Amino acid sequence: MYAKRRQQQGEGGSSNVFSMFEQSQIQEYKEAFTIIDQNRDGIISKDDLRDVLATMGQLNVKNEELEAMVKEASGPINFTVFLTMFGEKLKGADPEDVIVSAFKVLDPEGTGSIKKEFLEELLTTQCDRFTAEEMKNLWAAFPPDVAGNVDYKNICYVITHGEEKEE
Repeated sequence: MYAKRRQQQGEGGSSNVFSMFEQSQIQEYKEAFTIIDQNRDGIISKDDLRDVLATMGQLNVKNEELEAMVKEASGPINFTVFLTMFGEKLKGADPEDVIVSAFKVLDPEGTGSIKKEFLEELLTTQCDRFTAEEMKNLWAAFPPDVAGNVDYKNICYVITHGEEKEE
């Protein structure tokens, strides 16, 4: 009954941000929040951002850039606000079936895969062109099979769910 009530709230556009995510996702966001909240006060501040960016090698981040990041929130960034910000960013993502349909245009035979060379050519020559580094990361995350085919349904799943499907 609880799951059914929760599902209905999610479909009804509940303002409860926790209903937008699965429990495992919330846990992952909580871990990320904890890493960013360097001083462990429950709020992500400009200093927290500066410190976490420094640990990742970005040492000369301008004060204005940090202020702009913090100002993306309407107030202090506690975990609920942090989660809400992610929810708002993800709301713009297309549903899985829309992304799969876009790939199917490139797969007239309906094989579920696209040749690596063809996809790479499209991604590096059209619209928001991928850099060599972005292509390297794509192939590391989604290596083509021995015949050079890329499973686009798996890519679509990961884009919308954030993790690889179990075969």
